[in-house]
Amino acid sequence: MAQLLLDSVSKTYRPRGKEPVQAVKRVTLDVKDGEIVALLGSSGCGKTSMLRMIAGFEDVTEGAIRIGGKAIHTLPPAQRDVAMAFEGYSLYPPLKVRENIGFALLRERGASADIEKRVRHIAELLEITDILDRYPTVISAGQQQRTSLARALIRRAPVSLLDEPMSQLEPQLRAILRARLKDYLIEHKMTTVFVTHDQTEAIALADRIAVMEKGELQQFGTPAEIKQSPSNLFVASFIGEPPMNIFDAAIAPEGNATSISGLGPNGQPAFRLKAPAAEASNGKRVRLGIRPHLIEIGANGSADATGKVITNHWLGDQSHICFEIGGCSVVGVTDKPVEAQAGDALSVRFPLGAVHLFDAESGRALAHGLGQR
Repeated sequence: MAQLLLDSVSKTYRPRGKEPVQAVKRVTLDVKDGEIVALLGSSGCGKTSMLRMIAGFEDVTEGAIRIGGKAIHTLPPAQRDVAMAFEGYSLYPPLKVRENIGFALLRERGASADIEKRVRHIAELLEITDILDRYPTVISAGQQQRTSLARALIRRAPVSLLDEPMSQLEPQLRAILRARLKDYLIEHKMTTVFVTHDQTEAIALADRIAVMEKGELQQFGTPAEIKQSPSNLFVASFIGEPPMNIFDAAIAPEGNATSISGLGPNGQPAFRLKAPAAEASNGKRVRLGIRPHLIEIGANGSADATGKVITNHWLGDQSHICFEIGGCSVVGVTDKPVEAQAGDALSVRFPLGAVHLFDAESGRALAHGLGQR
C-alpha cells in the first residue's frame, strides 16, 4: 500500500460573521506502510477534521499531506485514491446493499463474478449477508454502518480512512468484528487511519494511537507506550478506565533518598512515599499519578496509608473501591471481591514502580516509575 505523512498540518475554519476557529494545530504524523493508526480524543478535538483533510473534503490551511511521497493535499478527492467509511454512512439510496458495497469496484472493470465474490466475502466478514438485497432506507443504523465500512474495505486502497467505524454496534458484535477487522487489515497490508472516541477500540485495533486534544497532538505511540509512559498529564488522565488517580505532591530530601508527599486539599501530607534517589528537583511542586488497578489494597505490613471506604462495587470480575485518604478521593481496582463497607478502614500501598510524576505547571511528564524500595 503506501506511507501516509501529515507534515505540520493545520486547519482553520472561518465562519461568516464569527471569529476563526483553529481546529487542527500543526500536526505531524508519519503513518508507516501497512500500519493501523487511531486518532483518539474527545468530541471537538480535531480528529475528524484531520481525516477529512486526508480525504480531501476539507482544505488544508497550512502544511502538506503526502501518500507514498506524493503531495496529495491539493488534489480533488477522486484523485487521491483513498477509501473512506463515513460516520454518516453516505450510502446510495437507490442501490441495494450489495450494489453499494461493490460500487467502487465498477471502475476497475473487473469480471462481475469476481466482484460478487469479493462483495460476499466482505459481507460475511461483517455479518451482513442477509441484507445484501435490501435497500439502505430499510435497514438499521448498525447495518448501514457496516455497509459503509464494507464499501471502504473492499477497495483495498493505498490508504483507508474509517470515521467511528463501529460506534453503532452492540458490544458483543463490536468485540467480534474488531478482531476480524484487524486480521483483514493486516492480511491485506492496508495503511489505515481511523477515528474513535472509544479507548478500547483504539487499543484493540491500532498499532499506534495519536491522542488529540484541542486540535493538538498530545502523544503518538503504541498502546503500551501511551498507557505506561504518558507524555503529559492530559494523556495520563484521559487514557484508562477508571482514570488515573492524580494528586498534588511535593518533593523533599530525606537523607540519601527523596520523600514524595501526596497532598490533601488543605496542603497537608495525605501520604508519603520514599524513593531511593531524587526523581525531580527537591522542593518542586508536582502532580503524582497512579492507575487504580496498580494500587495494592489490603497491603498489611507495608502500607503507605490507611483509606476510609466510601463505596465498594463488585462488578462480577472486578472490585471498584473508592476511599478517602487525607481528604483525597482515591479509586482502586482489584480482581477479587473485597469485604469492606462504607466507613471501614483499608490499608493501601502505592508501589513505587507504578508512580508517575508530572510538572505541576506544564503537565509534562517527569518520571514513570520511581524504582524499588
